[in-house]
Amino acid sequence: MKRTQRMRAGVTGFTLIELMITVAVIAILAAIAMASYNWAMVKSRRAAAVTCLQQGAQFMERYYTTNMSYKDATVPTTCDGVSATFYTVSGGTPTASAFTITATPTSKQNDTLCGTLTINQQGVRTASGTAASSPAQCW
Repeated sequence: MKRTQRMRAGVTGFTLIELMITVAVIAILAAIAMASYNWAMVKSRRAAAVTCLQQGAQFMERYYTTNMSYKDATVPTTCDGVSATFYTVSGGTPTASAFTITATPTSKQNDTLCGTLTINQQGVRTASGTAASSPAQCW
């Protein structure tokens, strides 16, 4: 009898409570990691949209240098790295002396901080989200 008790005493393992605590800790860490990953993806897509707007503004300035007017210029609405899945880029109709290019996030780009990004012929950059009073956070 004593031999059996010694054998059981030497056998160790995890209890159900220990396993459940481990699973809970892993779930919490995974939730934090996913939130951080999603925020990083929002910021990287926003950076691509900002680059697209700046490329569009540079194109419009080159057009103005050649033609002395923005009128009749075709505002670029597609760029490398900006997926139409996440941002819709539009330029409206440029006048002889003004243009505005806008990148509007789609429903898949949940960017409440910056929202819609805009640049015009003067280089004025705006954002419509919660950072509207400080667009430098977005640009």
